Amino acid sequence: MAHTATYSREGFGLSARIVNFFERIKEANALRAQFNQTYSELQSLTDRELNDIGVRRCDIKDIVRDHVYCS
Repeated sequence: MAHTATYSREGFGLSARIVNFFERIKEANALRAQFNQTYSELQSLTDRELNDIGVRRCDIKDIVRDHVYCS
């Protein structure tokens, strides 16, 4: 069985963990902002425009979530 050692940039100290915590908060806020912008843009489209691109209004939230968080 092979074992690999992975080193992260977080380090082991408390200060490194605190910095990492705030970086994750910033990243989460950026993703949330992207989600909100994309969601509002799709919601602003008419039903006809959504039909043209093959999107149902009830699927917008799922589509945006997949696009932002799973990409």
